[in-house]
Amino acid sequence: MNPAVDLRVKIFADGADTCGMIDLYKKPYIRGFTTNPTLMHKAGIRDYRAFAREVLDAIPDRPISFEVFSDDFGEMARQACEIASWGTNVNVKIPVTNTEGKPSYELVRDLSSRGISLNVTAVFTLDQVRDVVAHLDPRTPVYISVFAGRIADTGRDPIPHMEAALKLVRQHPRAELIWASPRELLNVFHADAIGCDIITVTNDLLAKLDGCGKDLGQFSLETVKMFRDDAVKAGYRL
Repeated sequence: MNPAVDLRVKIFADGADTCGMIDLYKKPYIRGFTTNPTLMHKAGIRDYRAFAREVLDAIPDRPISFEVFSDDFGEMARQACEIASWGTNVNVKIPVTNTEGKPSYELVRDLSSRGISLNVTAVFTLDQVRDVVAHLDPRTPVYISVFAGRIADTGRDPIPHMEAALKLVRQHPRAELIWASPRELLNVFHADAIGCDIITVTNDLLAKLDGCGKDLGQFSLETVKMFRDDAVKAGYRL
């Protein structure tokens, strides 16, 4: 049995490949989906609305996060309202600041008060988590995406950071913490162990789930065979 089915943390698939998203929708342990403009650009998507409509037609009953892309807060609000209108399972991703570093807290307050389900993204610091929570309407559901993987890239241990973020998020009755940008499969189990609500997982990490609990001796032998096969294919001689 896939170990993912026994996890408490909800796994959200992170990507922008429509066929891949639809295929993952068939797996019960994939509880939701997220995407962003960078992933969409890499996937060659040109028509934002068409992509979103196709995905939502195929996946009508699991949460999906789509992100605004303006750098102007007024235009972000307009985009957020349109995106929210695409489906009841949509969460609108709002960056925690714009590119000038100006916080989006007032926009978050406005949209949350309108009942728009948000995913406040690109959150790194605990002060940002605290300030986001302070601007949320307690009646409206929200995800707060803390980029634990990128925090780890700076040499910091993300686990105590995420534990502290979780305590702050718990102050809001309908908020959930997302462990975003994981760097290895082990992060799924880290997120589960601390009680994090959600972790976003890319396809390359999802593919490693089948290796959970694998016999290390067998894994060692497979690795040795891989080295040998590649040496033979390369035709190395000494």
